[in-house]
Amino acid sequence: MNAPRKLTVSELTESIRRCLEGNFGVLSVEGEISNCRPSSTGHLYFTLKDPGAVISAVMFSNKFRFLAFEPRDGMVVRVQGRLSVYPQRGNYQIICEEMEPAGEGDILAMLEKRKRTLAAEGLFDEGRKKPIPRFPETVGVVSSPTGAAVRDILNVLGRRASGIRVIILPAPVQGQEAAGIIARRIEQANAWKLADVLIVGRGGGSLEDLLPFSEETVVRAVAASEIPVVSAVGHEIDFPLSDFAADLRAPTPSAAAELVSENRASIREEIRNAAERIRGIMASKLERARLLVKPFSLEDLEYRFRGILQPRLVRFDDAREALIRALEGRTGKLRNRLELASAGLEAASPLAVLERGFSVVTVKAGGGEKLVRRAGDVRPGDGLVIRPRDGIIAAVAE
Repeated sequence: MNAPRKLTVSELTESIRRCLEGNFGVLSVEGEISNCRPSSTGHLYFTLKDPGAVISAVMFSNKFRFLAFEPRDGMVVRVQGRLSVYPQRGNYQIICEEMEPAGEGDILAMLEKRKRTLAAEGLFDEGRKKPIPRFPETVGVVSSPTGAAVRDILNVLGRRASGIRVIILPAPVQGQEAAGIIARRIEQANAWKLADVLIVGRGGGSLEDLLPFSEETVVRAVAASEIPVVSAVGHEIDFPLSDFAADLRAPTPSAAAELVSENRASIREEIRNAAERIRGIMASKLERARLLVKPFSLEDLEYRFRGILQPRLVRFDDAREALIRALEGRTGKLRNRLELASAGLEAASPLAVLERGFSVVTVKAGGGEKLVRRAGDVRPGDGLVIRPRDGIIAAVAE
């Protein structure tokens, strides 16, 4: 029997890669996205799964940036690409060239249905949410005691508000038993009044990892809690149903710790500075008031009042005299104009002309009289009427 040929790991992996890539051409695969995580380099890493299996997948940035939609956990997609082996990890994966939505995943469909049911009961109503205390004495944390979320919360609280007491209510944050234990920890915290505010959450993970925080038992426990609850599950893009039932949603556990703890040292400093400013302002105003009031007495007030009133009385007298002079001047001018107008009328009056010896002569013609303006208007034998200033003279022209 011949001994098998010895291969290095690299040789074996290379043989597998040639076998896979040589026997499979372009593939079209449909499955549900899970553990979707875009990288800082712009590539998209995820897994495709169905009820029986999972396979790793990657879409590089040169293809990913042209997608017309945003892939997310629970979405059913159809991808087209080629199989490849990643030697550094010893696993195979699909390198996706194209991707299109193929429907809603089973998990997302289930969560959407559950969300509608719970929302119809009013568990997500804004009106039932309680305010978060600004200065809690005790913060309860429902999470895994060994997880990164608890460490982040303790670090933030220790830095911002070292005087806050923290009670860890241990609970698994994934798996089938997690939801029931999380709900019991919330109920126990309320029954024993262990904290002023509760942080319920965990660090990031896949859609399946975060499912306990969308279980109905957890959502109902969060909604029924008399202690205000801050939901801090996963990352900013994760929205389990506990986020909608909680009194406040935090994008991360660290953010939750910041939301429930004011920076007490900075607040004390602000209070001291405000007190100093108030004292300084009050002292300045009091000193100014003393300086303003000090020189005043009854005699001084009377003197100041007269000093204020006297110039106004003088101005009033001056104004009255100026008004009288203006009226007199205006009256004199009007009188002069009236006299000139009367003289003009007198000069233009026909009576004034007759007064100077002139007469008006008319000639009798056709049963009437016609004014004589020139000698040609009269013929010998015409009857004339001469009207001097007083009386009438009848005459005959020769």
